[in-house]
Amino acid sequence: MAEFHTVCQVQDLADGEGKTVAIGTKLIAVFRDNGQFYAIDDMCPHMGASLSGGYVAKGIVTCPWHAWRFRLNDGAWADNPRLKISCYAVRVEGDDVQVQG
Repeated sequence: MAEFHTVCQVQDLADGEGKTVAIGTKLIAVFRDNGQFYAIDDMCPHMGASLSGGYVAKGIVTCPWHAWRFRLNDGAWADNPRLKISCYAVRVEGDDVQVQG
């Protein structure tokens, strides 16, 4: 089982924001939406845009380049759930936001 890595502090992410973190060779987008934290692959499979810079609302991040939308809770493409990107477990320990990777 993969271990959890501290990637930021709770106060580092405002609600509706994302940031890119690296765990090993993976770039992961960490988001805060309605007080919950989520982590998915940072790269949009369409054209490679960083999803952490996308618009976050109602559990979905919209890619800043071409508006592909991905669900934060499972990485599924909101318009065709058969396509998915990786999703990672997130936990908060004290002030630390940790991602399993």
